[in-house]
Amino acid sequence: MIYSMTGYGKAVSMYQNKKVCAEIRSLNGKAMDLTVRVAPQFREKEMDVRTMIASRLERGKVDFALWVEQGDNTAVMPSINREVVQNYISQIEAAAAELSQPVPINIMEIVLRMPESVSHKEVCEFTEEEWAVALEVINKSLDEMVDFRRQEGEALAAKFREKINNIATLLASVEPYEKERVEKIRTRIFDALEKKLGVEYDNNRLEQELIYYIEKLDISEEKQRLSNHLEYFIKTMEDGTGQGKKLGFIAQEMGREINTLGSKSNHAEMQNIVVRMKDELEQIKEQVLNVM
Repeated sequence: MIYSMTGYGKAVSMYQNKKVCAEIRSLNGKAMDLTVRVAPQFREKEMDVRTMIASRLERGKVDFALWVEQGDNTAVMPSINREVVQNYISQIEAAAAELSQPVPINIMEIVLRMPESVSHKEVCEFTEEEWAVALEVINKSLDEMVDFRRQEGEALAAKFREKINNIATLLASVEPYEKERVEKIRTRIFDALEKKLGVEYDNNRLEQELIYYIEKLDISEEKQRLSNHLEYFIKTMEDGTGQGKKLGFIAQEMGREINTLGSKSNHAEMQNIVVRMKDELEQIKEQVLNVM
């Protein structure tokens, strides 16, 4: 079974008066491209979180966020910014001296109302119990993500089977035109020699040259190789996860054989069939980029 690299997961859990939330999104990517944002109190656990996500998701452009929504009773610690306060006082004293005015008696009251004089910071600490809740939330969001990827992978697999079957059907439809093409080539050459050029020729020699020419246009090997690639694509898809790159390589090989069929076809209807095969293959190539 294949998995898509596109997915989404979110989980929420309560701890005391806090709401611990985790959200994760992913798109297709050649490797693991991970962006992690965690609440300040969990900053020291960021590398652990990265390891967890990378081991579960393997590939993709992944964006993860872990945050805590505080309750109404959360303790907030006010803090005086001493450097800012001292700077304000120095400026007020300098201005008063320059303007020959007395320094205000309530200077501290004035300064503490100035911007950035006092900051309110939430206590950035966590207990082991809170981290256990955070871990549970992270794992639940990852479970949702993996399930989302599995469902998307099933939809991709169904689409791939449809496209592979379409190419196989188109390939089988080439055979009648292939036989017709050989006879048309033979007739056209003989007619050109007898009616248009009016030259004498050695039948045996001509037959040998004709066989050589027709063999150069023979597509039996290309048809067989393309058929093998179609079967190998389905088999690889069913082998397990992490097959995206391999499926991409197989699709490239399928494209080479279809292109060779087109260059050798020398027949209008066969070329139309090749164009339709290319269209089916292009849709496979577009979607295989999403496979993990």
